[in-house]
Amino acid sequence: MAVVAGAMAGLSSDSLETVANLTGLQGTGDSHETPMFYKGLMQLTPALVRTITNVSYCGVERIPKHGPTILVGNHTSHIDPIIKIMGAKRPVHYLAKAEHFEDKKFQKLMTSTGQIETFRESGGVEALASAVDVLLSGNVMGIFPEGTRSRSDKPPYLSRGKTGVARLAARFPEVPVVPMAIIGARKFMAPGSAIVNPLAKVQVNIDNPITFGNWLADEDGGNMSDEDISNIAKLDEDGQRSVMKSHYRRFTDQLIENLRILGAP
Repeated sequence: MAVVAGAMAGLSSDSLETVANLTGLQGTGDSHETPMFYKGLMQLTPALVRTITNVSYCGVERIPKHGPTILVGNHTSHIDPIIKIMGAKRPVHYLAKAEHFEDKKFQKLMTSTGQIETFRESGGVEALASAVDVLLSGNVMGIFPEGTRSRSDKPPYLSRGKTGVARLAARFPEVPVVPMAIIGARKFMAPGSAIVNPLAKVQVNIDNPITFGNWLADEDGGNMSDEDISNIAKLDEDGQRSVMKSHYRRFTDQLIENLRILGAP
């Protein structure tokens, strides 16, 4: 598989702390509590949705039942976020574009389920700060590395990922990142359509979790040692930023390749 499931020799706790600091990501200072409405919804909705959809999961036991977690997946349909939530059986928080919060049809749903509003003008900086809050609070972040739903009209739909997911994973180098390939969601609910085909089969393939810390130490990942991390920390800010950006890109590319291998169309 493209993203390694573990490292032969891990980095020290000091190195992991250095990596987290090198991301420059800070939270807002506020805890991110899952709204009570969302918690109540989780008691009813997943089971209900499973009765009216044809969704199968392979590897669902690999999703942590507790603690901070990052779920990553491909994105071809509006149903994808719900499919992740059904698999996790935990409230999942997403980065959602500002338009969803401005649209009265979605506004209440977005706020009552604790989703995170993103603004293109700020380049996602504020959104990532809120994502830090989610993970610091021990909750689940759902991320689509492609940044948006695929605009392709025919396969392959999977496109190059944006590196925000890697930067967030590096900020929390011991938090599991779980790849989820969603196959068939487009047939269930096509982009731009409100028509649902409940008979369409959706398959979700879930891989073993990977932490950024383990990936960074693995020879097929970042191939970094404690000494390498120490040397990065001695660089000036531009040098640190340049090295970390290259690792973010490699990690993201391997995540996308992992999703492709798992079957993401």
